[in-house]
Amino acid sequence: MSYKLRFHEKALKEWQKLAEPLKTQFKKKLTERLENPHVIGDRLKGSTLPVYKIKLRTAGYRLVYEVNEGEITVLVLAIGKRERLEAYHTALERLQ
Repeated sequence: MSYKLRFHEKALKEWQKLAEPLKTQFKKKLTERLENPHVIGDRLKGSTLPVYKIKLRTAGYRLVYEVNEGEITVLVLAIGKRERLEAYHTALERLQ
């Protein structure tokens, strides 16, 4: 089953600001995640919500998304640098 991709309004703005090479890398990984979004090792630790991350290690960027089984969607919550856990904190704020 393939999930639909949605973006939080602010995450879409972050996406539009990304350089093309980063977008290309994230697109490849997002395509895989739309087929199987529940990757156990990439679930955010300490969160009881179905929130996961995609890491671009060499670039130092993270994409955080939430899986909604009711709507069969993957909602991108935040995209940002790994520094100071920026993307993770932003994503958790946007969930509230």
